[in-house]
Amino acid sequence: MVRTLISALVLLCIATVSSFAGEREGRQSGCIPVMSLSEEDLAYKAGEYLKFTIHYEWGVIDSDVGWATVNLDSLTFNGEEAFKCSVYGQTTRLYDLFFKVREDFSSWFTRDGIRPLRFSRDTKEGKYIAKNEYVYAWNAAEGDRIIADVFSSSSGQRYVELPLDSCTYDLPALFFLARNMDFDKVEPNVKYPMTFAIDDDVYDVYFIWRGREQKKVKGLGVVNTIKFSAKLLAGNVFTGEEDLSIWISDDDNRIPVLFEAPILVGTASGRLVECSGLKHPFSSYVRKR
Repeated sequence: MVRTLISALVLLCIATVSSFAGEREGRQSGCIPVMSLSEEDLAYKAGEYLKFTIHYEWGVIDSDVGWATVNLDSLTFNGEEAFKCSVYGQTTRLYDLFFKVREDFSSWFTRDGIRPLRFSRDTKEGKYIAKNEYVYAWNAAEGDRIIADVFSSSSGQRYVELPLDSCTYDLPALFFLARNMDFDKVEPNVKYPMTFAIDDDVYDVYFIWRGREQKKVKGLGVVNTIKFSAKLLAGNVFTGEEDLSIWISDDDNRIPVLFEAPILVGTASGRLVECSGLKHPFSSYVRKR
């Protein structure tokens, strides 16, 4: 369930995106375009903090089962000015008794241009363990590639090279890229593709802008939002038959405030419960709780 969230949180974050717009110099025509990625024009700044509560519904079960946080810091990485995004999620103490989950993602990417540099993942789901360590090898002479050291308790250790181009991101980096969208260039109900890497593979997913609406978010209030949907990959959590729905704040921050995803058994959702360090005023409030 909580894996759903973290995957969905990051995917959600991704889908914060269904609309990247505004050409970025050097980006391939197959990418979703974004606005200017100069640091001063970004929708966020170092010090931003977001916290989400994870909720699960199935039959008589209707309760909060976990939480996740997203932190953004700045640092120098191999001589480059960079951001570090840390995403952490876990089940509550009560649900630890049934199925203990801990998810820890970290992503390093340039502050100017949002070019991914490194990614790590440390996952514990019951008895299952998965670890990812990516290094983005940007080398035009030898060919761009992701050098991946991946481990899972089911498949063991593997060292692989994954394809890399200017449209490929890890999930946290894609989330922050996605928040720099230009709605003047995004068409409603049109599929926009994007590529992300996780474990030992690269996946394609598409996003659709569904429009604007006022949304009541438990514990937050009524918020002006922009709604997106994303097609999820079928697997051991998602059904692959329905879309993930995401509502982001309709202001310059573009923060996910709510998302819902059908899973194999029941429905998982996440809602924003706390935020701080925002670059812009949270002006999308219609009415606070």
